[in-house]
Amino acid sequence: MISSPQSGRPRTRTCVALLAGLCLTVTACGGGDESAGSEGDDAKKRNGGSATAVSPLTGLPAKANAPDKPVMVVKVDNTPSARPQVGIDGADLVVEELVEGGMTRLAGFYYSKHPKLVGPVRSMRDSDVGIVSPVGGKLVASGGAPGTEKRIDEAGIDVLTEGSAGFARDGSRNVPYNLMVDLADAASELKSADAPDPYLPFDVRKLKRGKKVDSFGVTFSGGSTTLWEPTKGGWSRANAPVSPRDDFVAQNVLVLDVEVGDAGYLDPGGNPVPETDFVGDGDAMLFSNGRVVRGTWSKKNLDSEIELETKGGKSLSVPAGHTFVELIPKKSGSVSLR
Repeated sequence: MISSPQSGRPRTRTCVALLAGLCLTVTACGGGDESAGSEGDDAKKRNGGSATAVSPLTGLPAKANAPDKPVMVVKVDNTPSARPQVGIDGADLVVEELVEGGMTRLAGFYYSKHPKLVGPVRSMRDSDVGIVSPVGGKLVASGGAPGTEKRIDEAGIDVLTEGSAGFARDGSRNVPYNLMVDLADAASELKSADAPDPYLPFDVRKLKRGKKVDSFGVTFSGGSTTLWEPTKGGWSRANAPVSPRDDFVAQNVLVLDVEVGDAGYLDPGGNPVPETDFVGDGDAMLFSNGRVVRGTWSKKNLDSEIELETKGGKSLSVPAGHTFVELIPKKSGSVSLR
């Protein structure tokens, strides 16, 4: 429960189907010559012709042609040893999950942009099944424990790792914090794919209700708290292992409390590896536009989309924009408003 002390493969569809759910404008949802051939219509949909393509990761209209490559989800180290993180500012959406030793790791979702350098790239976890499956994306990681690799494979998630196009070691960094990936190079080797369903229930409207909040902290463990402060355009991490000018700016921070169990193996240092069970339901807090709204989240299956409701049981939407999702443990996680 969120406390607030004071201080298999998913379905896919085209980008225009995403627009129908958001209904940005009447003209975007309709119009045009109904007698046109389906092939021509599909081209217009992909290229932003008579209809506007909408990103499944931000809910924002595409500024150019809709991407024809699958979503790439990069596992990025989030400890002081990762300093500086590179390319995180180019992500469309980021998820932070608990790993061993009370530390956290990031899953950066890249779709609209493919930065030339992202990293340091680290290993996958069993938790990634529920994080990656909804977008049918490519998981970019440095590898994983044998049991984890087997589970990721059984979930139908393709993995790109060292030896694939785009990967290289940075000689100025220490191992294992020196594996980097050129996503533009890696994406060039991928086959075309339809856009996935929206990762979150996006809405074009800004959040105008809820309690006003200046800054806040999201605690995963006794040794890991992500501090958020207002910045131009949204929220930024005050204690991130990256320069503020190179960090991810979140218009929304979505905190979900999740069940965390034992993955059943130890890391090389002898620490038990936790597993986030990203399915079921729990409490939620949505930070956006200088406010916070409390609600609940639910996810029927590991590959299902996230559904949100207010405490009163009404649908809760996430304002279109870049979102940082915090998956905090139900038992030990907390949020402090400051």
